[in-house]
Amino acid sequence: MRVLRIDHVVLTVADLDRTIAFYERVLGMTGVSFGEARRALAFGDQKLNLHQAGREFEPKALRPTPGAIELCLTTDVPLAEVAAHLRSQSVVIEHGPVDKIGARRALRSLYFRDPDGNLIEVSNEVGV
Repeated sequence: MRVLRIDHVVLTVADLDRTIAFYERVLGMTGVSFGEARRALAFGDQKLNLHQAGREFEPKALRPTPGAIELCLTTDVPLAEVAAHLRSQSVVIEHGPVDKIGARRALRSLYFRDPDGNLIEVSNEVGV
């Protein structure tokens, strides 16, 4: 067995439309529909599948809960520009910029929360 990459992650959310609007406006993702009434957020060659709390698709996590996820996303946009964009969208930066260690290399990161309280880290890879 050899895992190559993450294809998608599932977020359980309180309000699909609010979540999609936030991720489109704040992170530039694209809301997409697929299958039978499924919704997701696409970016790069990955996606975040969305489950409406209380109406999750099977199979699902044992205890699907809005606000229980922490995501780290990388960008090539300088963090100063990311921070300015977040502030322009009335998103509170909770922490950072701070140095972190990522899967591939060192990161410089900012942290904020989505409408469900999920912790979102946006990072620049350092030393690229």
